[in-house]
Amino acid sequence: MARIFKTSIGKKLIMSITGLFLILFLTMHMCINFISVFSPSDFEKACEFMSLPIVSIMVPILAAGFVFHIIYAFILFAMNRKASGGSNRYEVRTKTKGDSWASRNMIVLGIIVFLGLGIHLYDFWANMQLKNWTGQPELDPNMLMYRTFGNVRIAISYIIWFIAVWFHLTHGFWSAFQTIGWNNDIWLKRFQVIGYVVATILMGGFIVIAAVACCRANGWLPMPIV
Repeated sequence: MARIFKTSIGKKLIMSITGLFLILFLTMHMCINFISVFSPSDFEKACEFMSLPIVSIMVPILAAGFVFHIIYAFILFAMNRKASGGSNRYEVRTKTKGDSWASRNMIVLGIIVFLGLGIHLYDFWANMQLKNWTGQPELDPNMLMYRTFGNVRIAISYIIWFIAVWFHLTHGFWSAFQTIGWNNDIWLKRFQVIGYVVATILMGGFIVIAAVACCRANGWLPMPIV
């Protein structure tokens, strides 16, 4: 088993599996956070749901897969650069004219995603889940949302991060299915389209959340009644 994961296919399989953790992690968080657009009170209830034991266990597992996906990508990048004398940029595949911009710049996107994740953990996780785990009072999720995205520069920075994740997902989604063998001409094209749809829904949702919170915090949009 260990030998399999040392092969090129094995390495890509690890990236595919941990990439699935990334998609599940983002899907769950987007759905929860999107409630804030319509009802701050329901958003608070959703955040309380996230504190339930089963969810508290599941979230760190998904997050760990997310973090491992990023770290392992950097490890592969360093290994491949060393093996190729510093000329290779990502994985072991050669660039072709048909490669997408995202596939040619996955390591750059990975760096942006990693930095954005660190900022997000500092802004939200440290003030909510971490405080809950350490027995400290959590900050109100709505006030935390408005305080963070009320700063226009921070809101724009998050939107840039969301766009980088969008590019990453548009390539990573179909690439994961290609790795496990679903790479014939018919299904590969379908997964590419599905990947764009999934990435657009997820990241579009996050952008709407940030934009609405920014507008409400600055008085450009009225606060919802419920």
